[in-house]
Amino acid sequence: MEMVSISIYSLFIIALALALDAFGVALSLGLNPALKGKNKIMLCASFGFFQFALSFLGAYLGYLFNTYILVIPKLIGGIVIIIVGIMMLKEGMEKSNNKVILDKKMYLILGISVSIDAAVVGFTALNNLKNIQILLLTTVFIGIVTTIICALAFIMSSYLRKINIFSKYADYVAGIILILFGLKMIFL
Repeated sequence: MEMVSISIYSLFIIALALALDAFGVALSLGLNPALKGKNKIMLCASFGFFQFALSFLGAYLGYLFNTYILVIPKLIGGIVIIIVGIMMLKEGMEKSNNKVILDKKMYLILGISVSIDAAVVGFTALNNLKNIQILLLTTVFIGIVTTIICALAFIMSSYLRKINIFSKYADYVAGIILILFGLKMIFL
């Protein structure tokens, strides 16, 4: 039985790269003053869980879906993030207290959207891990790194929100950042 492993350095670089989309979305969402600690914890957990789950699923089933899944999920994930960005811009223009981001479905939708690339990495980089325990540990590590990175993004955003210009235009800044992340997911 051939056992393939991955170095901790390579794994950490992969985990950081995968966490960057979630970091950007968390930073943008954290600028919203309506987002409470419970919402931030749920978003971090969602982002981390879906990074783990989709990288595991991608690695485990990668050889079956490699030719069909590479483009479509990036497109869907990008579109979802663009829609959330547009909703934030709209809320900023309306000065609305009705925050769509706080809807519980958004934890699921955003978690999956920022984790689509984890499935692709699983398909391409992790599908050679034949040992299920190594695969599980590898993908759990990816999820933990993502959760920590998102928590750092929320901490940073709480400080950025204290800067008057950020708090005044937070919905606009966050909406524009999310739209740019969505476009990046679709076209890059």
